[in-house]
Amino acid sequence: MASQDWINKDFYAILGVSKDASEEEIKKAYRKLARTYHPDKNPGDEAAEQKFKDVSEANTVLSDKEQREQYDAIRAMGSGARFSGAPGGAGGASGFEDIFGGLFGDGGGFGRGRSGPDFSDIFGGMGGRFGGGAPAKGADRTAKTTISFAGAVRGTTVGLREPDGNVIDVRIPAGVKEGQKVRVKGKGQPSPGGAGDLLVEVSISPHRFFERDGDDIRIHLPTSFDEAVLGTTVQVPTVHGEKVRIKIPAGTTSGRTLRLKGHGVRRKSSQGDMLVVVDVQVPKDLPEEAVEAVKAYAEATRDVDPREDLEARAAL
Repeated sequence: MASQDWINKDFYAILGVSKDASEEEIKKAYRKLARTYHPDKNPGDEAAEQKFKDVSEANTVLSDKEQREQYDAIRAMGSGARFSGAPGGAGGASGFEDIFGGLFGDGGGFGRGRSGPDFSDIFGGMGGRFGGGAPAKGADRTAKTTISFAGAVRGTTVGLREPDGNVIDVRIPAGVKEGQKVRVKGKGQPSPGGAGDLLVEVSISPHRFFERDGDDIRIHLPTSFDEAVLGTTVQVPTVHGEKVRIKIPAGTTSGRTLRLKGHGVRRKSSQGDMLVVVDVQVPKDLPEEAVEAVKAYAEATRDVDPREDLEARAAL
């Protein structure tokens, strides 16, 4: 916005404050008006949108000490005043982050982001005439959210609620990882040069059965002694809600990992596997008939020593 516009616009009146209003009074007035006229609360209302721009514009100037002094000086000189060059000092963002700052804090919400000084925001994109470039894009905001294990693997949508009651829907893609940030375009701080983005950091709740290893999913499969010795085929659940059958070869030892192709994390361009770890279960209580059978097995295999090479492997 050019200096002539500064003369023609009464930013104090726009915010409804006196000319000697304190920084806190200006901030409070801006926050109230920004909530009222925010485009998300007034979709399709051009008058409200223009009012929001005017309020943001007024706050940008009056909330910055140096810009406010220059504005007051130019207004005091009247309509004959002319201004050239760009102001010194640091200009702040539009102040929109004040509405959302600390909404979630460390618990998962919008943090503050602030763009660098750009007087082209004030000159309204007048460009070379006043020595500035195009209006700067608004700063990004940050938020945090926690989703379920299934939501991380399959993809999900979460809603982040803002102080004014509006909800931002955030689409979490399948395969998102712990700590990964998802970008929501245009939901950052507003600016004449376009709104910034919202960056949502994702945390994932652990699952009691499924474990994730990159794009692979690992499970531990309880297996009986006879199944491990003789071999069998069993049915196992997958993280996608499917049930698939897997063959346990005869002579499988506890801890052996079997692989099911394509049943891990599925992305558009790739997919992981499911790793099935065999856990041979040893029962604590056996009926007398089973005990006798185990004794017979021990007698039949008395010449088989599973530790025959233990000392050789342990030699230093």
